[in-house]
Amino acid sequence: MLYFLICSYLLGSISSAIITCKICNLPDPRTTGSSNPGATNVLRIGGKKVAAFVLIFDGLKGAIPVLLAHYFGLNLFELTIILLSAFLGHVFPIYYGFKGGKGVATYLGGLIGLNFFVGLTFSIIWLIVAKIMKVSSIAALTATLLSPIYFYFITNHDVRATMVIFLINLFIHFTHRENIRRIMNGEEGVIGS
Repeated sequence: MLYFLICSYLLGSISSAIITCKICNLPDPRTTGSSNPGATNVLRIGGKKVAAFVLIFDGLKGAIPVLLAHYFGLNLFELTIILLSAFLGHVFPIYYGFKGGKGVATYLGGLIGLNFFVGLTFSIIWLIVAKIMKVSSIAALTATLLSPIYFYFITNHDVRATMVIFLINLFIHFTHRENIRRIMNGEEGVIGS
């Protein structure tokens, strides 16, 4: 278990946004746009293709350790702890002074690794809210806020695992505290702006 926790944290700490922008000769996402090394900011500075690559890679950082641990027989609670570790690596990366992204893509990838239908539910909620509200952060926060509820029912009422999902939920709302402030002030940018 400890081995999986360490490896998932180290994998989570790899910033696909920073690496991809460097390879593509784009500005450092930490110093441009929203200054966040994540797919949404990369979309602003590099376009859809580059952002899609970042999104996929960040998702894999959550999915791969969970799927590997599942292969080796770890239970659902242990798998959620491994997802938490990968998520914390993304948010607090050891390679970049513990200043990372907001963790939504890594969380979604991990949810898909835990249970495909949980990940699918997250994605559907995100898409519906994004379509209606036109604001990525509101869609992400809504899908995240509801995730402990649908995770609990889809995974046969596993209370311990759901508590870990709830903890990640709190972390994501913490990483989005500036977005929440801008939403409250009517200043948050819309998708495509």
